[in-house]
Amino acid sequence: MIGVRQAEIQDNKLLAEIGAETFYDSFAADNTPEDIAAYLSASFNPVKQGTELADSQSRFLIAEINNEAVGYTHLRFSAVPKAVAGQKPIEIARFYVRKPWIGKGVGTYLMKGCLQEARAAGCDVIWLGVWEKNLRAIAFYRNWGFSKVGDQTFQLGNDLQQDLLMTRPLSIDEHDLVFGDKSSQL
Repeated sequence: MIGVRQAEIQDNKLLAEIGAETFYDSFAADNTPEDIAAYLSASFNPVKQGTELADSQSRFLIAEINNEAVGYTHLRFSAVPKAVAGQKPIEIARFYVRKPWIGKGVGTYLMKGCLQEARAAGCDVIWLGVWEKNLRAIAFYRNWGFSKVGDQTFQLGNDLQQDLLMTRPLSIDEHDLVFGDKSSQL
């Protein structure tokens, strides 16, 4: 059974480990080792995750199966790109599922948790940036009612990449969505 819980400050090492592992698994094959190494060292370490966990503008959800952490999400109130409309938007800054668990429903539980957290915080729109080459993730987000509203750049080491900006109004009822095939699940 998949469970989702709020992360606690002592989860900083766990989040750093899952973040580095899943980012590497997802993007190493399409990027240089130097760019991946630079991003991993700057983005995933217990000190950085501890700081993020302590930030009142952030919320983390951890998915677990039999007490094993299999993924997590990081929601945050942050600067909002002009393409994102809404009175009170919230960003999905990270949405990571460990490779052996992709396609097994973990992403569904994490997304439901994100939407619940966003609604509880009084948000009216949820948004994210996703690498334009990450087709599986783009399909997953589209299945959940997200649509492209613009583009933004993402710095990976020395490589300036293009992300799609996607938003979803929180007024959409998940029961009205039609989900595609399993190949687009996270």
